[in-house]
Amino acid sequence: MSFLQAIDYTFKKAKAQTANLLTLSNLVLGGFAALYTTTGEFSLAALLIFIAAFMDRFDGIAARKLGIESELGRQLDSMSDLVSFGVAPALLIYHGLLLDFGVSGMMLAIFYIGCGAYRLARFNCKEPSSFFEGLPITAAGCLMALSFLASPLISLSWNITIVFLLSILMISPLKVKKM
Repeated sequence: MSFLQAIDYTFKKAKAQTANLLTLSNLVLGGFAALYTTTGEFSLAALLIFIAAFMDRFDGIAARKLGIESELGRQLDSMSDLVSFGVAPALLIYHGLLLDFGVSGMMLAIFYIGCGAYRLARFNCKEPSSFFEGLPITAAGCLMALSFLASPLISLSWNITIVFLLSILMISPLKVKKM
């Protein structure tokens, strides 16, 4: 293999992984958000969830523009989304607002994660269309982080209602136009 062939091969391999690297950055940011939540750094955790959403926005765009969409990428994206917009926001709300509710607070957080997982699995089983069925987990996770940040301004009962409504909206038949 010549030097130019080696460079071309390396470029093609790197190009093929571009979207997956963006997806994994989403996962890493969500993982850090979850871990920062457990150390009480709630505002930083919320910020990391928002940055993860930014990365999530561009992995699919990169895959389509570069012509590198794959089933592996699709599954990796869903797993990353579950961490960044399911587990991390649920931990944020639980540790930041629901900890004193014990098992009831845990159940609400787990209900949210379960609805997010169901929504992602349903999405992966459907043929692509111009609509999402149910509220996308990315939007739900960002709204959860936002509701946490707004918690000094809104009551705890409103925050609990928001978590429950976001959970239900993710698994609802609601049609949301893809952007």
